[in-house]
Amino acid sequence: MAVHTEVPHTEVPHTAVSSRAPYAAPIAVAITGASGVQYGLRLIECLVGAGHEVYVMISKAAHRVIAVETDIELPAQPDRLAQDLTARFGAGEEQISCFGREDWMAPVASGSGNWQALVICPCSTGTLSAVACGASNNLIERAADVALKERRQLILVPRETPLSAVHLDNMLKLTHMGAVMLPAAPGFYHRPDSVEAMIDFIVARILNQLGIAQTLMPRWGD
Repeated sequence: MAVHTEVPHTEVPHTAVSSRAPYAAPIAVAITGASGVQYGLRLIECLVGAGHEVYVMISKAAHRVIAVETDIELPAQPDRLAQDLTARFGAGEEQISCFGREDWMAPVASGSGNWQALVICPCSTGTLSAVACGASNNLIERAADVALKERRQLILVPRETPLSAVHLDNMLKLTHMGAVMLPAAPGFYHRPDSVEAMIDFIVARILNQLGIAQTLMPRWGD
């Protein structure tokens, strides 16, 4: 059953950023058509709070899933989407940039672009397959191809169950290429008492992989 929830706006590590101040290195976030769009939206919010510039790509299928799984309405047009996300997450001027499916002039379309990492969150199995074979049929797939060839950080957050041999083969193939497979499988040892706490578990693990300080979840042993 679909869970309707707003992306939480509390307990986010926030760094005050002046208008067009020197943001931390750009992180690209792609949201594709798997269940779990809340993970991607929360990740964008936390990256903004941590002072990073954020490049956002949302697939057509993801927009449909957002409408099903949440009460959020996001515009599809990139400029309007950037304005919406900026207001929603309290981002600084031009801190969030959004790009369309075939915006081949976007920074993420080239290895010469100034960006640090790409997180596909959630990552549909269709996107997983396309990235594994280097399809590059749209900007999200091309950005992943660039991340692999440039040896930049690529984190994939698949949300599918059960997994077929095809899915597992693609995951193994991408792992051998240097990508990080981080399934949206929250743990329960912190005794989550809300959907938001389960979302934050995964987002915290992504931030840890990116080397970004976070206060969403304590590290084991702390």
